[in-house]
Amino acid sequence: MQRRFEGKAIIVTGAASGIGRAAAQAFAAEGGRVLVADRDGAGAEQVAADIRAAGGEAVAMAIDIADFAQCEAMVARAVAEFGRLDVAFNNAGIPGSLTDPVHTVSLADWRAMMSVNLDGVFHCIKAEVPAMLARGGGAIVNTASVAGLVAGPTMSSYVTAKHGVMGLTRAAAIDLAPSNIRVNAICPGAVRTGMLEPALEDPEVRAQLEASPIGRIAEPQEAAAAALFLASDAASFILGVGLPVDGGLTVQ
Repeated sequence: MQRRFEGKAIIVTGAASGIGRAAAQAFAAEGGRVLVADRDGAGAEQVAADIRAAGGEAVAMAIDIADFAQCEAMVARAVAEFGRLDVAFNNAGIPGSLTDPVHTVSLADWRAMMSVNLDGVFHCIKAEVPAMLARGGGAIVNTASVAGLVAGPTMSSYVTAKHGVMGLTRAAAIDLAPSNIRVNAICPGAVRTGMLEPALEDPEVRAQLEASPIGRIAEPQEAAAAALFLASDAASFILGVGLPVDGGLTVQ
């Protein structure tokens, strides 16, 4: 059976853990050549090593997407290693305060959230597009969140950043469609990742996170599968969407 990403060059950010790690492994299992990028350089190296041990092709790079120059260097590394760039999964992000009403959010926390979760996605897109234009097109998938589709209490900085990612996804999709570059986003709900594990220790919080029609928390592989679909040729006529991966949370 033909593998969906055979020979394609792929960047995954935030790939040392969680959804990014699951996606990097899945892209490689389907024939992709993957640049595993993360602020945690050692974690990225481990994921790349695991991919190679499983017979896949991967290299690792430590990167902070809040710095545009590092994003440019990331794309240059991918092109140097693989000769091209076909797919980018802009997944890296940080958790924000989920307990502070908007008027109590510190300026430092607000700016940190925007610099990574919104500016960082813009930096990645801006760096990736020239390489995709050089090969005649490509696919970009951003990680937004259900918080990019709806709002919730005491999470104003995160909601704002993720709504920004959705606005950026839609605007970029319109700008880049004539150049054969498709831009979409996934919007995960609660996913069992390292960032979420501490919250799951609180039974009350856990119950809230499991309160979707499906009644459970997603596994990273389930969110990664949605990203792979949007990056694949099967989604060739899908543009500018924010695909909920939330167990039905946002249809209630």
